[in-house]
Amino acid sequence: MFRGTRAVRAGLLTPDQLRSSAWRRLRRDVYADVTLPVDHLLLARGVSLVAPPEAAFGGLTAVALWGGRELVTSGDPVEVLVPPGVRWQPGPGVAVRTSTLDGDVVHEPRRLPRTTRPRTAADLIRRSPLDDGVVLLDQLVASGIVRLDDVRDFVAELPRSRGSRRARDVIALADGLAASPQETRLRLLMLRAGLPAPRAQYRVFGEDGFIARVDFAYPELKLAIEYDGAWHGETGQLGRDRRRLNRLTAAGWTVFFVTAADMHRPERLIAALVLAMAR
Repeated sequence: MFRGTRAVRAGLLTPDQLRSSAWRRLRRDVYADVTLPVDHLLLARGVSLVAPPEAAFGGLTAVALWGGRELVTSGDPVEVLVPPGVRWQPGPGVAVRTSTLDGDVVHEPRRLPRTTRPRTAADLIRRSPLDDGVVLLDQLVASGIVRLDDVRDFVAELPRSRGSRRARDVIALADGLAASPQETRLRLLMLRAGLPAPRAQYRVFGEDGFIARVDFAYPELKLAIEYDGAWHGETGQLGRDRRRLNRLTAAGWTVFFVTAADMHRPERLIAALVLAMAR
């Protein structure tokens, strides 16, 4: 990856060679080997060649830089933070925010500067709708991007500012245990319906040892709640699910399944769940 003007000035390429099919133009004066896959990290590297030296990457771009590439797409804008007083007009594909950065940026050799893990998570949940923020924070924690306690500590120290109340509300609802966004949304739905908080990612044991891990459980009722996502339709998964269900049933457990369609009828879903708990 390189600046086109510098390559031509140094005599490494002619203007015609720069326009050849060997190179991909990522943005004005920024080119990359055409064989490199265009993902968010490649776009961020391109932006780094033209960004002000005081800038750092934040938001979803920092998530990608911390290892959460699966949570960000090439269609998401590259997020850049600049300190007050720095002006920059980067063009399309870049979201620039002005913010103080003292102490919240990590600089490492041969790596792009990015906000710290807790700061990255806090910035994202401050600007997200409440449920979306809880979903995202659960994903960040489950992916190993950040520790929930670290985000709690960071948010607790936030001064009153735009989004600080939202961040505290998100922290109060997140548990970092969900294996999918829909599991987080299901847990929030159950809590708002007044149901007791279920045990997330509960490990069921029987006389012969470990039986299964379930999405949610009320152990005292031997009731498991499972979100039946699309991955359950993968090759071989049906057989594994049936054997797992048989083991749970043999141990005296009842399994209540929730689908995406159920989530669109929350009142009916909660009524059915309450009935299952009563039984």
